[in-house]
Amino acid sequence: MALFFDQEWFDRKLAAKGLTRDSVAAGLRISRGEVDEVFKDQRELSPNEVAMLARLMGEPLSEVVSRAGVATPMPQQQKAPDDGAVLAKLEEMDQRLRRIERAVADLQSLILATRPAG
Repeated sequence: MALFFDQEWFDRKLAAKGLTRDSVAAGLRISRGEVDEVFKDQRELSPNEVAMLARLMGEPLSEVVSRAGVATPMPQQQKAPDDGAVLAKLEEMDQRLRRIERAVADLQSLILATRPAG
């Protein structure tokens, strides 16, 4: 892991992709001045910014983190839910929806039955 932000590596990788620090500013939705602060190791990247920078550069997240200095946080990888759990939840929701639809139909019948004929 780099002790400080490895601006030479970042500049080289950006140039290889035809990107600039202005591209980084636009991609991260921060000012060019803030990007320059990051590159001078005067501003830390947030976990979200680290992930966005990795995507923008097309570089592995772990490589970007290791080159961005010791204080750079590794974004938490979100684990995809397993298919079985998702299907079970959908089935539960489907059953609840059927019960609600039956209850609404019963209420409509009661309302119609209590209306005066006329």
